[in-house]
Amino acid sequence: MNAVPPSEPPIQPSRKQLAWFLLIRLLAISVFLGGAIFFQFRGETVSVSSLNYLYGLIAAAYLHGLASAISLPRVANLRFFTLTQLGWDLLFCLFLIYFTGGVESLFSFSLVFVIIASSVFFDGRRILLVAALAAILFGLLIDLQYFGRLPMLPGLALATSIGWREAFYAIFVHVTGFLLTALLCAALSERWRRSEQALREQRIDYDELESLNRVILENIGSGLMIINPLGRIRSFNRAAEQITGYDLKSVYNREVRGLFPQLEVYSDAGMRPRTRAEAVIRTADEEERTLGFAATPIHDPQGRDIGLLVSFQDLTRIKQMEEDLRRADRLAAVGRLASAMAHEIRNPLASISGSVQLLMEGAHVTDEDRRLMGIVVREADRLSALLTDFLAYARPRKPQVEACDMAKLVTEVVQACGSDARFRDINIDISCPGGTRMLIDHDQVRQSLWDLLINAAEALEGEGRIRVSLVPETGDVMVEDSGPGVPDDKQERIFEPFFTTKAGGTGLGLATVHSIVEGHGGHVSIERGSLGGACFRLRFGPDAVLN
Repeated sequence: MNAVPPSEPPIQPSRKQLAWFLLIRLLAISVFLGGAIFFQFRGETVSVSSLNYLYGLIAAAYLHGLASAISLPRVANLRFFTLTQLGWDLLFCLFLIYFTGGVESLFSFSLVFVIIASSVFFDGRRILLVAALAAILFGLLIDLQYFGRLPMLPGLALATSIGWREAFYAIFVHVTGFLLTALLCAALSERWRRSEQALREQRIDYDELESLNRVILENIGSGLMIINPLGRIRSFNRAAEQITGYDLKSVYNREVRGLFPQLEVYSDAGMRPRTRAEAVIRTADEEERTLGFAATPIHDPQGRDIGLLVSFQDLTRIKQMEEDLRRADRLAAVGRLASAMAHEIRNPLASISGSVQLLMEGAHVTDEDRRLMGIVVREADRLSALLTDFLAYARPRKPQVEACDMAKLVTEVVQACGSDARFRDINIDISCPGGTRMLIDHDQVRQSLWDLLINAAEALEGEGRIRVSLVPETGDVMVEDSGPGVPDDKQERIFEPFFTTKAGGTGLGLATVHSIVEGHGGHVSIERGSLGGACFRLRFGPDAVLN
């Protein structure tokens, strides 16, 4: 059994269409009837006696139009409302033809406009129905006039007798015109509706495509920026806002060279496509970020350049990871070297130190020889301590974490500074709220704090202020001093082993601090402190803070 295809839903007129229809109909009535009355005053068309009937017809049309406009917003069945409007129009045109001479009326063509109007609201079958009603009403009027049965209202100049040829000709011509108009309107209406449906579907497709593109642009991980041929920013997606810290409103129509001068995508010569490049920019928060970017021209359908699409990614974290990997590679190499040389260096050092100490105990050693031997012992001990620091950095042991009170740990380290001569004229402030417990290796963190305090004391050269503070919410520990600070060009290398800015320094203290904090899953950063000097911030792993 063949399935019956579903029929198309009936055409539903809209309130907007009906509102325009009422307005246009009122204007048309005003033009045609107003013109007829004007010429009637001049005595050039119908007799003056029919003037009152035309006035009444205009008044009825205006009243009907007003009532229809008032009821339109409240009507629920718009199709029935439209049928009543067209029915009124047919009767209105019939009375207009009747008042203006019947078969001799100049307004017999008005019924054609009703048929054309029906094509706006209905399909072909209903258009033919309206044309048939128009033909029936017009034929009935002419037949009544031919047989002399048409009522003769006072003052109307109607022909009381017309020939059958005249009546037949009028009916034939008008009915044929009505039907041909209906057929033409039905064909054009069907084509128009199909075009409208295709346009609506195409518009839906474009809307879906635009919505899909918008979702992709907003959720893609790469920053996307479009600049026009004048070098001004015209588009900025969400990822670009997150990377740069600027929102679309603050960058829209601004010159890309003024906002991001490091992105070499536009110059005085115009747009500059780039395949792959890197640049360091400043964000809205004055932070430096390394971006990898590419710039691709955008063309219109005619192939003309209309802009440049700049895609970029934040490589700051990747660059930091690369640096960490390089540092880890160096650490691994140093660790292997330290394992191989530790015993080879320590054993001779122990022999040298022990032998010299035995020689110093001899009875025939002069004071000058004893002084020189003391230098040998002291330098041997110094070399042994350096080797110990070197091994601690090169082969750090895995942290043995336990719950520690950070305030007590900081206080313990600061109190140990009291017995060191390097802190004699230095004031150390502690700002560590009690009760902050963290999962850390007590001995390793104590060593890192001690190294930072020694580094600060050496930077102060024996006089100044040091502050040790703790942020309970994040567990950050800051050690800052009032010294000269670290120059910007040396901050990137400050944690490298054997790099030092101090005379006689080993360059292993800060490298060891960095290694210990990284072993806890955290990182160390350096910034300008509130005391004027350097501020080292220790941030341990994300799960280090217990409360």
